[in-house]
Amino acid sequence: MNDLPISFVEQRTYTLAVGQTAAYFKLYEAEGLPLQLEILQRLVGYYSVEVGTLNTVTHLWAYASQEERDSRRARLLAHPGWQAYWAQARSLIVSQRSTFLKPAPFFAPRLADMLGTVRAAPLVPA
Repeated sequence: MNDLPISFVEQRTYTLAVGQTAAYFKLYEAEGLPLQLEILQRLVGYYSVEVGTLNTVTHLWAYASQEERDSRRARLLAHPGWQAYWAQARSLIVSQRSTFLKPAPFFAPRLADMLGTVRAAPLVPA
């Protein structure tokens, strides 16, 4: 495998049904998080909103390329454990948004240091 630079961070934001943040976090921690850490690997952060648009969670994942992201996401979506988790979680989610963030030139090396060595993922057709 080759060391790859971090090309972008995906920011995924879910708006949850009112009052369902604790239930979502409990389910995600038990069933979703272990699979995402295994397959997506580079979690930058996971947050809930305290002031502003409530019932919102945001998570950030780093990728070396669009191809790597697509491959890892395809592996995740095909995993039976993820499918079982998602069947439960989707009823808690009202909407979702995904944004790709490109690290500023001065921050990219720091992000790489924070996340450790980035390795190329085995590619799986999306």
